[in-house]
Amino acid sequence: MSTEPNTEPDAADQPEAPLPQRRVALLAVIAPLVLALDLGTKVLAVERLEGREPVELLGGLLYLPLIRNTGAAFGLAEGWTVILALIAFSVVGFILWIARRLRSVGWAIGLGLILGGATGNLVDRVFRAPGPLRGGVVDFISVLDPWGNFFPVFNLADSAICVGGGVIVLMALLQRDYDGTKVEKKK
Repeated sequence: MSTEPNTEPDAADQPEAPLPQRRVALLAVIAPLVLALDLGTKVLAVERLEGREPVELLGGLLYLPLIRNTGAAFGLAEGWTVILALIAFSVVGFILWIARRLRSVGWAIGLGLILGGATGNLVDRVFRAPGPLRGGVVDFISVLDPWGNFFPVFNLADSAICVGGGVIVLMALLQRDYDGTKVEKKK
């Protein structure tokens, strides 16, 4: 079996013209919204949780500890802050570059979530102590354990990146490309 991209945009995407502007607009709404929610919750977390024991919510289902993460998502690559910041700059640049050909609603949602989340964590890495490109990302949500022993401590940006990645994986499984084409298998 070979796969060849169908050069026609998906039928569900065709009636809405102009396609690229609407999809880019969707991405342009989602990314800043995610960024604003992420930064706002991090400001609140620092104001209210700094120097405190984790706050228990929902009978211990959720906890709100305050952690400064200099690694990647879920505490991986601890101390690689500069490299992770450079990767985040690259991800943001790639999404902005690919946006001009964006014609898929699913991809616009997924990329908007990733762009907003990556930018939110990048802002922490650039502007938080101890200094530019060395700042710790503010994580403050923990599931079932106050210190992330069940599941790593995370923030809204991490959640947006994971959900956005899931949407993009779903689009790939549905064989939908970012430019509105559908990859069809030939028999």
